[in-house]
Amino acid sequence: MPITAPITAYTPSAAFDRLLTIMDDLRINCPWDKKQTLESLRHLTIEETYELSDAILSGDTDEIKKELGDIMLHLVFYARIASETESFNITGVLNGICDKLINRHPHIYSDTVVSCEEDVKRNWEQIKLKEGNKSVLGGVPASLPALVKASRIQEKARGVGFDWDSKDQVWAKVEEELQEFKDEYNVAEEKDIDHDKAEGEFGDLLFSLINYARFIGINPEDALEKTNRKFIKRFQYLESKAEEHGKQLKDMNLAEMDVFWNEAKKV
Repeated sequence: MPITAPITAYTPSAAFDRLLTIMDDLRINCPWDKKQTLESLRHLTIEETYELSDAILSGDTDEIKKELGDIMLHLVFYARIASETESFNITGVLNGICDKLINRHPHIYSDTVVSCEEDVKRNWEQIKLKEGNKSVLGGVPASLPALVKASRIQEKARGVGFDWDSKDQVWAKVEEELQEFKDEYNVAEEKDIDHDKAEGEFGDLLFSLINYARFIGINPEDALEKTNRKFIKRFQYLESKAEEHGKQLKDMNLAEMDVFWNEAKKV
């Protein structure tokens, strides 16, 4: 089927083959595409992934569809570049993930019995160790943002049984860490604070809060990003209202700003 055929004429496999054909054409004929390497695409892929994340949080399905297409292009691009040095190709990539999924789901493709989602997660981590991973935590990327990394570390530890029994125990740990931080640093003068130690204690507090969020089914990354967006929206409302009244924020006191801030909460 020609790559210019109407979109409705394509099956999923034909549509994927169309993308591969276009990628081959671009790699051969487009000056920009010819210059790209695995390394040069890396930062662009990270950017596209964050754009997909933004679209998901916004609930914009049209944008999600578009961003998925952009990421799919990048995946095909990497495989095309690697095929030029015979390192691997797209067929190997697809078969590799298929083989991994079959191996990691013995409750579907073999005779392993599971009773719940947690059994699946535990099996997954045990299979990874059998495949050669030296540590359950070895698969957590070092470059992940700290908040996401903390969640993944905790999830993986739970997968092998290293976890609290109940959310009450986790909350008790949160309160313990918070009290330690307050006792140590809330009463001290800034000049007396050991900032390295304070940073460590604050990290412990955040880690325990992230752990509690996991126990009650909250994704801490999503929660914080939604709060960021809410704050931005309200702050920009505050800025616009101040401008309407011929004022600048730097010249307003907190009580004056609170009037507009409280209005923003109702918008």
